[in-house]
Amino acid sequence: MQDTPAIGPHALIELADLLRQPAVSQVFVLADANTIRLCYPRLRDFLPENHITIEIPDGEEYKVLATCETVWEALTEARADRFAVLVNLGGGVVTDLGGFCAALYKRGIRFVQVPTTLLAQVDASVGGKTGVDFQNFKNQLGVFQVPAAVFIEPRFLNTLEPRQLKSGYAEVVKHWLIADAAAFENHRRTGFFVDEWAPIIRESVLTKERIVAADPLESGLRKVLNFGHTVGHALESYLLSLPGREILHGEAVAAGMICESWLSMKKGLLSEEDLDKIETFLFSVFEKVQFVTLETDAIAELALQDKKNAGSIINCTLLEGIGHAIYDQSISVAEIAESLRYYHWLLS
Repeated sequence: MQDTPAIGPHALIELADLLRQPAVSQVFVLADANTIRLCYPRLRDFLPENHITIEIPDGEEYKVLATCETVWEALTEARADRFAVLVNLGGGVVTDLGGFCAALYKRGIRFVQVPTTLLAQVDASVGGKTGVDFQNFKNQLGVFQVPAAVFIEPRFLNTLEPRQLKSGYAEVVKHWLIADAAAFENHRRTGFFVDEWAPIIRESVLTKERIVAADPLESGLRKVLNFGHTVGHALESYLLSLPGREILHGEAVAAGMICESWLSMKKGLLSEEDLDKIETFLFSVFEKVQFVTLETDAIAELALQDKKNAGSIINCTLLEGIGHAIYDQSISVAEIAESLRYYHWLLS
């Protein structure tokens, strides 16, 4: 289990201290086109002078093996040894892909995460999951590999467009729904109006850390973190395959949480009152994901590729009341399609 992330203005100072250690032979910085322009200038003063930057294109469509090859080529050309450190500066695509590349290069070099999006700060950079997409399926290839450290500087959030910030907020809401009913009740009345992100980030990270510490390799309890993701990943994967219709991860998860909350209600686990609270809150923050009812069966079929499945059984995380999630709940493709039709009907 990784140490608790450094969160706040001191985080980059702690990063500089780590990179100055004698055991570090070389420092590489992996960033996408956006973070090179918007975030790297703030980071540069905390890096050793002889560091090497590796730039990859921006976007989920580049979270694939072909991009990994360019990273491995850059490390190889620079003769990176097993004492090198890869600093992943970016959102979930960079932290997932960078961790995956580091885990496989020469059977593993150290990497640290410097997440720059809210989604990466509260979710993608914490917990030791790495991976890339394959054949349009989210994180189909990956390994568990804990980073050497995580450094969270909330001021990086100032570089985000509102849509990207909201995408990360979906994972914050997920943590409330699965494990903190009081926090959900406190925050649902103020919505997305946040003056200071650091306390929310810290609260969310601690929730995830508690769950991951109890089940590092996702054999049981950690599966509750997938709430909203069975339907959400299917929806995201489907739209990712259609140029011009791609949506952000958090937008898909927000839709997935509504669908899976509805399934929870249909199975007698969640009250209609709680379902209404969840729907009202999520729709106050997120716009409705657009698809047509004729597409629901095709979207639902993609859930058969979900990593939590056991053979042909689709295992889903559902809510047994707000603040309490239960995992390994069997659902069918037909039920997923029905939940998508329900979602499509809402606000129509």
